[in-house]
Amino acid sequence: MNILVLGGAGYIGSHAVYQLIDKGENVVVIDNLETGHVEAIHPNASFYQGDIRDIKFLRDVFDKESIDGVMHFAANSLVGESMEKPLKYFDNNVYGTQVLLQAMTEHSVNRIVFSSTAATYGEPESIPLTEVMQTKPSNTYGETKLTMEKLMKWTEQAYGIKYVSLRYFNVAGARESGEIGEDHRPETHLVPIILQTALGQRSHISIFGDDYDTADGTCIRDYVHVEDLIQAHIQAMNHLKDGGQSNIFNLGSSQGFSVKEMIDAARNVTGKDIPAKIGKRRQGDPSTLIASSDKAKQVLGWRPSRTSITQIMEDAWSWHSARPNGYQEG
Repeated sequence: MNILVLGGAGYIGSHAVYQLIDKGENVVVIDNLETGHVEAIHPNASFYQGDIRDIKFLRDVFDKESIDGVMHFAANSLVGESMEKPLKYFDNNVYGTQVLLQAMTEHSVNRIVFSSTAATYGEPESIPLTEVMQTKPSNTYGETKLTMEKLMKWTEQAYGIKYVSLRYFNVAGARESGEIGEDHRPETHLVPIILQTALGQRSHISIFGDDYDTADGTCIRDYVHVEDLIQAHIQAMNHLKDGGQSNIFNLGSSQGFSVKEMIDAARNVTGKDIPAKIGKRRQGDPSTLIASSDKAKQVLGWRPSRTSITQIMEDAWSWHSARPNGYQEG
């Protein structure tokens, strides 16, 4: 297949490109490099730098390349920023997807696998979260992703574009070879922040609240290895290729780890002290978020194999310790 990967220079998108090429697929990457890194793009992928909101640019790419399916990772994704700049998030995430679907319609490309988020649910009614639960996003980012899902639903009804939306929880880890990994600026994800502390790039890791109703008082989250996550994307694309119906799936490890447990795991893997300080709770942080991924396992045949938090931390540490400045040299 010829797969177009939008956001293929980003953390998750670049791992998708590498796995697709491992499997012998032809890959075309679009990225505007706002948050992605050109160094993260596989050398065997065709790369077009541009913005998915630019219909002329997209038409040119679709005209030049024979596209069988799309994997869509291109989005602004910082929850805090989304609350401060909601118009930016609707413009890039929602309008960008609208333009993409327009280009797909014009070029008769009728399969898309979409990177969604657990933030579509908002505050959980119960744990574990399942796909039948009510969607009530509590931030702009989650609202834009839910709106993108609805865009796909109505576009399918009108034009027959089949979609799979994958709602992630906390993605972590890196490619085992260490070729690519996580490099955000600013960094907001827990695992790289812990490992930056291990490298001495931060004086300490801040724990936001230790008085939650959990075993050790800190928030519990569901961590899924980025390579397992991408395996689900590939299986979702094959599901659509084989005539499967549009659908929405959660992707998580179905187990939870507290912030303190994550720090302890990093101490064991790195052999570093990793100082931690307790701070105040962050507004809107639920105490526990764990996904049920049963539906993805039953329908897609997804079998995550890297669910050990030690392996997730080891793969992340291999990347961060080898490239302490990420994709920046020096």
